[in-house]
Amino acid sequence: MRGGRIAVALVACGAVLAGVFAVRAGMPGRAIPSAAPATPPPPTHAPSPTGSPSPPPPPPEITYVARGEGTWRFAAGGGPVAGRSGQLMRYRVAVERGIRNIEPDAFAAEVTRTLSDPRSWTGNGRWRLQRVGSGSPYDFTVYLTTPGTRDALCPGDDGYTSCRNGERVVLNVARWVHGVPRYGAPLDAYRQYLVNHEVGHRLGHGHEKCPGPGRPAPVMQQQTLGLHGCVAYGWPLRAGRLYQGPAGSYDDPIPEGP
Repeated sequence: MRGGRIAVALVACGAVLAGVFAVRAGMPGRAIPSAAPATPPPPTHAPSPTGSPSPPPPPPEITYVARGEGTWRFAAGGGPVAGRSGQLMRYRVAVERGIRNIEPDAFAAEVTRTLSDPRSWTGNGRWRLQRVGSGSPYDFTVYLTTPGTRDALCPGDDGYTSCRNGERVVLNVARWVHGVPRYGAPLDAYRQYLVNHEVGHRLGHGHEKCPGPGRPAPVMQQQTLGLHGCVAYGWPLRAGRLYQGPAGSYDDPIPEGP
């Protein structure tokens, strides 16, 4: 009996080994589960490159004849009152026919933006200013004129400067387009000075001189003709207070040119 049990055990062991070898050799046998292949991640799509928006084209250059028709295109509408207190002054804005590529409303927007700035005449409670349409009561008119018409509206006939004559605030388009040489500030800053200076005359201010080398020029200094050691500055107020220099003017020559 004992020998028979041993024989049975040997047979069983052999069967197990045969099964193992069969699986390893690819013979039929019990399959060994394998790990499922990893699912590949979904493809990522980088956003398609988009170009930066193209900058808008520059506005067409303002052109003008030497002497316009002496007739006007007025800005259509008015605007809110600028300034918290003080005397109210209403103004219209007009562009002379013969000046091209600037619409009255666009010019009026620049004038109004300057006069509504808290550094301008409305910033210290002395004045309030309001742009009105051409059919409304007004206290002065801001004109953008050709050089020849400037001479018809202003004292003298230099064709170069701007002026205030009565209720007329006359801005010479040549200065609006070209500025002045050696001003030392961008054209936009010179335009702000031009508006503030001539409107300042309408509000009763006379010419002033440079208060000292390296200091800002008072807005009522004739910065169009020279700075005399001062630094260009286009606003009536500094730190909320009226900024002034000594009364008077210089005997500067009128430049020739556009």
